[in-house]
Parts: sequence; structure tokens; C-alpha cells
Amino acid sequence: MRRLFSRSLNSKLAILTLGCFLYVTSVPAFAKDKKKNERDDPDAIGDRNVTCKVNWYSLEKEIALGKQLAQQVERESRVINDPVVAEYINRVGQNLVRNSDAKVPFTIKVLDDDTINAFALPGGFFFVYSGLILKADTESELAGVMAHEIAHVAARHGTCQATRGQIANLATIPLIMMTGGMAGYALYEGASFLIPMTFLKFSRNQEAQADYLGIQYLYKTGYDPEAMVDFFEKIETLNKRKPGTMAKVFSDHPPTGDRITAAQNEIAKVLKEKPEYVVTTSEFNDVKARLAMLENRRKLTDATSTDPNKPTLRKNPNSTGPIEDDGDGNKKSKGDDQDRPKLKRRPSDGGDSSSNFR
Repeated sequence: MRRLFSRSLNSKLAILTLGCFLYVTSVPAFAKDKKKNERDDPDAIGDRNVTCKVNWYSLEKEIALGKQLAQQVERESRVINDPVVAEYINRVGQNLVRNSDAKVPFTIKVLDDDTINAFALPGGFFFVYSGLILKADTESELAGVMAHEIAHVAARHGTCQATRGQIANLATIPLIMMTGGMAGYALYEGASFLIPMTFLKFSRNQEAQADYLGIQYLYKTGYDPEAMVDFFEKIETLNKRKPGTMAKVFSDHPPTGDRITAAQNEIAKVLKEKPEYVVTTSEFNDVKARLAMLENRRKLTDATSTDPNKPTLRKNPNSTGPIEDDGDGNKKSKGDDQDRPKLKRRPSDGGDSSSNFR
């Protein structure tokens, strides 16, 4: 009896699991939904559910997971702790979070990396690359990329992906990463550290949803939503100018041309035009200039410290240098003239142009 019960239970579990998997994988893309729903209404932001249908992670577990991964990122990266830069980026990001569907608090930091990118881990742990800040022309462009990443967290894409994988293969239960095994590591394209691909590599439909929601968050915060289009066009231009420049970072995103078209359609059909938008601020320009200065200083320091065999010269203040004859029978050191200002007098009428001043 116990054996029959066990077989029956396993059969039911298999059928239930297969049914869940088919249900999850057969859910039509949100963009194909002909019904106008709350996802199309920016006024409903904050009061709507934009996450997947099935997610085995509670918000508490998602935050714990994100914290664990964020600690690893910070161990393997250089965080920019300049108070002016850090405070500004955090303020821009938190303003977007307040106008999003995210249900978790955010921790936002800047990484010292030239890559034009940003990423957010499950649970609201968000990292912005210095390269993105320096490459953006306006605050709204920067905010557009940040809004896209905030949308990934709001839609809980990381743990939705993990749940899908677990449903497809029950052998991965208990939840991966929560056991501390760290077995699913792979090199994240565009990053200099190792984190689970499950939580950063999303499907193209999820990337399209992050674009769709991100534009609404940008709009709701008061920024010009066209900034998202501007940045897509910049990506396309960079890739045409130097093929492969952006390919690794954006390889799992929809084609840039498609993203531009989709964004323009959303702006035209979903968003009501406002009388004015924030495009940029003087503070953005100040922070960008400060960050450029910090980056140049860091690169200069790295250049001098990375080559221990490079010779360095130091002048001895007590050294007089080699002795030479000045032409008049007087002996002097070459070093006597090294610190003396060199002057040149313009010859005047009746004056001696062979003055001792040089």
C-alpha cells in the first residue's frame, strides 16, 4: 500500500510539475496581449503586479540572496565611495524606485569600471558602472538605463528565471544558491566578476518588458521618455562605428533597432504627453566632471604603481651637478642655472642685444 501510494504521489507530482512548466512556458508574451491592462497604465504604477505567475522565492529570500551576491560583487570590484558621486547616483536611483512597481528597498552603488552598463541583483542591490555615467550625455539618459534595471527587479526576473529552471529540473531543489554551494557560476558578459548567470541573463521577452516598464518609470519620475530612445540610438551608433563594442553586454537583449521602434510606439500610444520634462541638470554635469577627474587620477596612480621595475628619478637638493667653465675662466655647476628663471629681453634701440638675461 505504501509503495502504491508513493508511486501515485510521484505520478501526481510529475503531472503537476509538467503542468506548471507548460503553463509557465506557454504564457503569452505580455507585449502580445491585446487586452489593455494595468501594465499599460502609468497611473497605476506602485499598485499593480508586474511579476511572473510562478515564483518560488519569497521577497525575504530574494533580498537575502541579493545581499549575498552583492557582497561578492563588492569583494571582487572597486566601489567608488566618493560622497558627491555616490550620493547623487543614489538619489537619482531612489527617485526612480519611488516611481516604480518595486516592492523591495534598493541599495545603489557605483563601480569603477569603464563598461557602459549597469545591473541590478534580486532584492534591489543595484550597481552602476562609472563608464555609463561618463558616456551619458544627459541625466535623463542615465536615468533611462537605471529605470530599465529597476524594472528587472520590480518584475522579479532573476528569481522568476531561477524558478523556471527549478520547475524544469526538480533535482535542483532546494533552492540554488541558498545552500551556499555557489555551483552555478559563470562569467557575466561585460562584468569583471563571477555571479550566477541565472540572475542576470534574461530572456528577450523579459528584456523587452524591462524596456516597457522602464520607460513608464522614467516618465512617471518626470524625465523625458525619449531619452531611452536616445540611448538606444547611441548604442547602435557605437556598435556601427566599432563593431562588437556593445555586442557582449547587449547580446541577450532584443535587436537595438527593434527596441527603438518598440519604445517609440509605447511613448506614442501609452504615455500622455506632458507640458515639460526633465532632460538634464547642472548637477549631472558637475558629478560627471568630478567622476572624470577621479577616473583620470586613478588611472594615473595605477599606471605608476603597476610597473614596479619602472625607474624613478629624484633630484638631490644638495647636489651641485657637474662643474664646467662659463667661458670667462669662472667655474660653476650646471645645476646653478637649473632653477634660475630664464628671461628673454626684447632688444631696444641703442641697447646691447647681447644682455646677460636669457
